[in-house]
Amino acid sequence: MNALNVAVIVVYLIVIAWIGLRLSGKQKSSSDYFVGEGRMPWWTVCFSVVATETSVLTVISIPGGAYSDQAFGNVELAIGYIIGRTLVATALIPLYKRGGFVSAYQYLDLRFGRYLQGVASVTFVFTRLLAEGVRLFASAIPIKLLLSEFGIDLGYDVIIIALTLVTVVYTYLGGIKAVIWTDAIQMGLYLSGAIIAICVLTGHVGAAGWSDALANGKFRIFDTDFGLAHILTNTFALPTAIIGGAIFAMASHGSDQLIVQRILATRSLRDSQKAMIGSGIFVAIQFAAFSLVGALLWSYNGGKSPKELGLSTTDNLYPNFILHGLPVVISGLLVAGILGAAMGSLSSALNSMSNSTVADIIRSFARRDISDASLLKLARYMTLVWAVLMALCAMGFSATTQNVYITALTIAGYTYGALLGAFLLGRLVKRANQFDAIVAFVVTVLVMTFVVRVVKIDVTVAGTVDEKGIAAQWLVPIGVLVTLVVGGVTSRFHPAPEPTPPEPVGAVAQ
Repeated sequence: MNALNVAVIVVYLIVIAWIGLRLSGKQKSSSDYFVGEGRMPWWTVCFSVVATETSVLTVISIPGGAYSDQAFGNVELAIGYIIGRTLVATALIPLYKRGGFVSAYQYLDLRFGRYLQGVASVTFVFTRLLAEGVRLFASAIPIKLLLSEFGIDLGYDVIIIALTLVTVVYTYLGGIKAVIWTDAIQMGLYLSGAIIAICVLTGHVGAAGWSDALANGKFRIFDTDFGLAHILTNTFALPTAIIGGAIFAMASHGSDQLIVQRILATRSLRDSQKAMIGSGIFVAIQFAAFSLVGALLWSYNGGKSPKELGLSTTDNLYPNFILHGLPVVISGLLVAGILGAAMGSLSSALNSMSNSTVADIIRSFARRDISDASLLKLARYMTLVWAVLMALCAMGFSATTQNVYITALTIAGYTYGALLGAFLLGRLVKRANQFDAIVAFVVTVLVMTFVVRVVKIDVTVAGTVDEKGIAAQWLVPIGVLVTLVVGGVTSRFHPAPEPTPPEPVGAVAQ
């Protein structure tokens, strides 16, 4: 029985790599490698964006959260994400598409200069290295548990290396087109897995199970506790989810090359905007599906705690059901779906880091023109370099005792505000120059380091006072505010720059 599941997983890994290479075709230029020559269908890009931001933690933690006290709070959070992505589609994507960019940070070069472009790119690649290293290690945790149920006992390092090797094959050879197509397939697989789980669970619990979950608040969407401490520290407080979530989405989807690169692969500005807004809608659907799995699992298990079920945390609930509540082969497919979530985020990170390194650093600071053939070779070489560094980084996190999900969010909190703030400074403060922007960027990162590591708020829960950090959604607006204030103030100490003629469309072409 387990042999069938293992066979399904192995076949999946081989097939997904083959499909990615088959659909991507031969890469003829660096532009083809980075943005698919801007010819990708918007719906595949939309699905790729969703898969890129979906890690293994998303797949297993949302059902676990819905099972406990989060209910459908992630759907509330997705509403804020949709608002933020709509703003990005309106305000920032036109800048990128009309400029013919292959990197979001080329706008910073156009507006301020190459040094800020370089600072932003270096910040992105090292932030992404740390954040994706955490996510890759986090992916290995449930995968190790799942494989052990199939009789395969592998260490974290082996799993990390195996995931990286399979992923880097199609990422290295197929570029962004391979990444986008495989992402779309992988999203379909893990979302189909959630739908299968919902159908099977409904068959077990029936209408009565749905009714019990509803009566016990498992379908609650909005958190209406408006206490100030709760709003500042809780991800699912209504203002935090909607307002903070919208601004967070503007940073993660408007100034993070990981997402912007996919959007630039579409055929037109309108397609880019549809892909961006559509990704928010599909994320909401995805969150609703995984939350429903958690609510029905609660009914299926009679509301028992994970400890009563012999499990360590709520994150084990969905994997446990996959292994013991579903038929053979189906359970193997769903485990493959979890592997797909890990590979989707990893492949996207590798390609975008290679893109930013070549387009924003090597090409921008080169003293002579680099041929397109050389850029393509450099892109592939950097994909390998970042793959090795990513695997090593993930192995380094295997010794951590901290919550890996919180660690990943915290890493983003240091820099997202500065990145989005730099773009908004360029748009809103016309007299700001490169020096103002760099000073504001550096000061913001320093301030956010203090906020993330030092600032704590006392929160009373069930009569117990606990110290909590500021919710991740508020870190971005705080960082943006610091950037705009510092950049705005420093810009008053020099004359306004002379107006420059507008750049022709495609001036910073591939």
